[in-house]
Amino acid sequence: MVEKYGESSENHFVNVEEGKPSSKTSQEPSDGFLSVPFMQKVIAEVLGTYFLIFAGCGSVIVNLSTDKLVSFPGISITWGLTVMVMVYSVGHISGAHFNPAVTLAFAITHRFPWKEVPAYIIAQVLGSTLASGTLRLLFQHSQDHFAGTDPSGSNLQAFVLEFIITFYLMFVVSGVATDSRAVGELAGLAVGSTVLLNVMFAGPITGASMNPARSLGPAIVWSHYKGLWIYLVSPILGALCGALVYNVIRFTDKPLNELAKTSSFLKGVDRI
Repeated sequence: MVEKYGESSENHFVNVEEGKPSSKTSQEPSDGFLSVPFMQKVIAEVLGTYFLIFAGCGSVIVNLSTDKLVSFPGISITWGLTVMVMVYSVGHISGAHFNPAVTLAFAITHRFPWKEVPAYIIAQVLGSTLASGTLRLLFQHSQDHFAGTDPSGSNLQAFVLEFIITFYLMFVVSGVATDSRAVGELAGLAVGSTVLLNVMFAGPITGASMNPARSLGPAIVWSHYKGLWIYLVSPILGALCGALVYNVIRFTDKPLNELAKTSSFLKGVDRI
């Protein structure tokens, strides 16, 4: 079986090679919280989020500290490449979420067990906070620049933009990570490229967070909470809507006999 990004090695829903449903579903019991496999997944989420924030936010700080030698396109590429590398590194262990919005969207759409959601979110926020703390220790005094996210325009503009880019990201994630027809081996490239594109055009306006942990970690370390609610609420709503909308088009490949059963049930309701 080929591992797919977004679903941990113990929570598969699709047999990619055979195109058949896996025998294991989200309703089956998962490993206990103190089991080695579960702790490995949590540690993978901490490390993956740490390296993502360290590289991404680090590129922002270095750019500000070196007269913008990195350049904005360089920052965008850094975010995209880091996501791609970490997906290929630990995607087969934890699913490589690195994002509470992604984790919640998977859980709400029944592609991730709810009992593991709190541990994943704590791991993601911890990784982001530790990475932000490391950066602040490394770049002090004149190089101490806030690496979090701030709306450069109105709150409404930032809210809508974060919603759209996170919707776009989660739509792509759902397509390459949970659909048996997708090429799972290209998931890291697809998701990393999506992050790169989103940062490229939305970064100057909102910072292109798409991730509550990405904004919360720096906010905690720098005690900078301006507009933080936008980056907590909007990405979660955008990710949820992106996953739900993809589910609408995912179901269009059902055989006609299955659709007929559904329609016959609805006709029976109409007769009552």
